Amino acid sequence: MEIFTDTLNGLIDTSGFIGLGWQNAIMILLSFVLFYLAIVKQYEPLLMLPIAFGMLLTNLPLTGLYHPELWDPATNPYFAPEYVENGANILVNFTKETSLDYGRVLHDGGLLDLLYLGVKLQIYPPLIFLGIGAMTDFGPLIANPKSFLLGAAAQGGIFFTFLGACLLNMTGIADFTLKEAASIAIIGGADGPTAIYLTSKLAPQLLGSIAVAAYSYMALVPVIQPPIMRLLTTEKERSVRMGQLREVSKLEKVVFPIAVTVIVSLVVPSAAPLVGILMFGNLMKESGVCDRLVKTATNELMNIITIFLGITVGATAVAENFLSWKTIFIIVLGLVAFCVGTACGVLLGKLMYLISGKKINPLIGSAGVSAVPMAARVSQKEGQKTDPSNFLLMHAMGPNVAGVIGSAVAAGVLLSILGSPV
Repeated sequence: MEIFTDTLNGLIDTSGFIGLGWQNAIMILLSFVLFYLAIVKQYEPLLMLPIAFGMLLTNLPLTGLYHPELWDPATNPYFAPEYVENGANILVNFTKETSLDYGRVLHDGGLLDLLYLGVKLQIYPPLIFLGIGAMTDFGPLIANPKSFLLGAAAQGGIFFTFLGACLLNMTGIADFTLKEAASIAIIGGADGPTAIYLTSKLAPQLLGSIAVAAYSYMALVPVIQPPIMRLLTTEKERSVRMGQLREVSKLEKVVFPIAVTVIVSLVVPSAAPLVGILMFGNLMKESGVCDRLVKTATNELMNIITIFLGITVGATAVAENFLSWKTIFIIVLGLVAFCVGTACGVLLGKLMYLISGKKINPLIGSAGVSAVPMAARVSQKEGQKTDPSNFLLMHAMGPNVAGVIGSAVAAGVLLSILGSPV
């Protein structure tokens, strides 16, 4: 009987119930909310579901799957060897650096710690871009290069929100570093992989909150954008019919990804990992000689990386980081960034409408955010509400794919200004 009692007490002492606090309980309930959004509402389920499950796993006590302290340079610093000559001897001193000790991560980390290396080392987001590039048709953008301007304008929400977050910090309303402000602002690009890429470099402690906000707003594009589009345009502007796009040659489609890679990499080298891999995927598709590689990039590889990316990003949503006022500010500022980006695209569309002699429908400007192809479909639907026979989808796809490039370039600009984390 005594042995049975000791065994039972031992099981109780090592069970997760002992370490289950109210913060863990709240995070577990939040993961259930994300499950509902992913499964019932189908809001970006391919990533929302893995993120929710990662959030669930990381907040279950004593599982040992993810260790936040291993990703904090203050608690897991790297000591670099420094070799000093002393006569015939060489002395080795160890100086503390601000980088992480990845050796300790490999030795002491759990399953999700090991998978998170793909996020921390910026491997997963570019591989997602490889698949996106292999699925994307840049033909509408090549046929109408003016779409680049609309894609660029829609990134205005990123820089507006970055300055706004800095202002909140200066006035004492919120406590953001410049790197945190940039990571929050990138939500306005409506590009989940880009948001994860930039945040993992600049503010990894906010990764869970920013990823949830970014993918939530991407899923809510059909809800958020239409009121802004109708508010900023007249019925006459929304009814404009645009002429058919010209046919784009195969040579143009092959040269395009090469040219974009060279130009962007020379102008904003920090954007090369995202834009370069995006264009590599597109070149494989347009060349017509890499069918097997294209199928792998768009199916098996992208699906595997999506699973790893989602569950590890969700694992970063630990209670001490997620349950804070910063998360509320992230949600609010992320929405502001997205709304301002949409408005900037529409407003430039209105300007182009006037300059072109009323030949450009301003609605396509809203597609400048990089939620492909959802934002382009929203432009199409809003146009058809005014004129059921109007067809804007292909015209909207130009700014839409330009927005993918634009958000990656915006992330590169912020990286160039702010550098990597300390």
